[in-house]
Amino acid sequence: MLYFARWKVGLIIAAVVFGILFTLPNFFSAETVAKWPSFLPQSRLVLGLDLQGGAHILMQVERESIVKDRVDQLRDDVRQLLREARIGYTGLGIQGASVQVRVRDVAQLDAAQEKLAELAQPVNSGVFGGGTQRDVTIESDADGLIRLALTDEGIQQRVSSAVDQSIEVVRRRIDQLGTTEPSIQRQGEDRILIQVPGLQDSHRLKTLLQQTAKLTFHLVCQEMSAEQALQTRPPADCDIHYSTDEPPVPYLIERRALVGGDELVDAQPSFDQRTSEPIVTFRFNTSGARRFATVTEQNVGRPFAILLDKEVVSAPVIREPIRGGSGQISGNFTVESANDLAILLRAGALPADLTIVEERTVGPGLGRDSIAAGETAAVIGAVAVVVFMVLAYGFFGVLANIALVANVALIIGLLSLLQATLTLPGIAGIVLTVGMAVDSNVLIYERIREEARAGRSAIAAIDAGFSRALATILDANVTTLIAAVILFQLGSGPVRGFAVTLAIGIATTVFSAFTFTRLLVATWVRARRPNAVPI
Repeated sequence: MLYFARWKVGLIIAAVVFGILFTLPNFFSAETVAKWPSFLPQSRLVLGLDLQGGAHILMQVERESIVKDRVDQLRDDVRQLLREARIGYTGLGIQGASVQVRVRDVAQLDAAQEKLAELAQPVNSGVFGGGTQRDVTIESDADGLIRLALTDEGIQQRVSSAVDQSIEVVRRRIDQLGTTEPSIQRQGEDRILIQVPGLQDSHRLKTLLQQTAKLTFHLVCQEMSAEQALQTRPPADCDIHYSTDEPPVPYLIERRALVGGDELVDAQPSFDQRTSEPIVTFRFNTSGARRFATVTEQNVGRPFAILLDKEVVSAPVIREPIRGGSGQISGNFTVESANDLAILLRAGALPADLTIVEERTVGPGLGRDSIAAGETAAVIGAVAVVVFMVLAYGFFGVLANIALVANVALIIGLLSLLQATLTLPGIAGIVLTVGMAVDSNVLIYERIREEARAGRSAIAAIDAGFSRALATILDANVTTLIAAVILFQLGSGPVRGFAVTLAIGIATTVFSAFTFTRLLVATWVRARRPNAVPI
């Protein structure tokens, strides 16, 4: 156990040196590290929300908005399919989570059901589409009334899918703000937990997150004016929308969207060359540009409206065909609001409305207090351990302390390399690891003492101590690793941070306490050839 091949010695020393190198950037300012040569590591520990302050927001996907969007789409699909089949109908409307329509000629009821059956086709569900389920059911009666209802399973699947999509959209929006290591994770069936360390402008963050940012382009309805529609009722294919002006101006807009924001490939804040006012320029993909060009060619002279979350941002008149696939959105923008709108358009629209369930802003003062408390605890614990090891085991205690320093360097170096977020529970995990590391050395040294008392020579006792303590060290650390894995799987937030730090600490502890300490002891044994164990 005390023999090391040269390549093993090289690997062990290299691991310790690399651990120290990756730890060093944390002891210098970011400006100093940026000036280092490119071949030196520059990754630093990312402080969590509880250490540097920031925003903590818990948001919920609105189930009602998902149901409303789905039944609105279902109603439009029913209207389109019945018109294509030339089946007369009346009373098309929404009742809760269902759509009702009455066929005028009962003789056409079977044909209508057959046509509408396309809307009730089974959809894929489960992992990798490994199953099917219906999200719409169709019922009818002898009087020609057809009812299409959303199923609970279909609604739940759409909610789950909306949460997954919202997480990605939220992540893209927050990344555009230039923040470092935001934590965005699912919580429960319909909630999203967002933590952004270092961000103090929580109002701007909330504004970005709560906007659905659904951009659509519609023609303005010409059957009647918006004022007439307000006094009577809008045509079947049109809705009334209001502008973002003060006071809001009503517009009668065709319900069918010409082009959607999902076909945008870029959006950037800019300035109007004539008025110098902030605007947002956008560019469509190939299919969107082709569709937009066709629509503008066919509707020269007609006004069209740009809707953002069902509000009219702009309603210009089409003077000439727009074939370049790009355009601009003008309005009462400030520089910041134009930039935020560009961020929203680039990140994409949310599939459903998000409402804030819980909101907390952690100030940096609390972070400084937490860091100071953690540093104090770490220093007191480390000093106590170092003093105890020297008093209890003498020279071997000094070797154990050297290995302990290497262990801490390896932990911080690995966390820096992985760009892990360090939280207060993570600091607690490092402090706990310090105690566990010397515990392994205690097991080894006590075993060496027992072997020496049994009459073995110094070298034989040392060799037997390392050999026979290995199984105990592995058992103790493997059981702790199992606990860390369970904490990571079942926990969330700070609990997971503690579990990650603890798991990394276990791996480095086995390396430093057994492998690195054994190398130090073996080097001393070869140099001194001791006759007695110096414990």
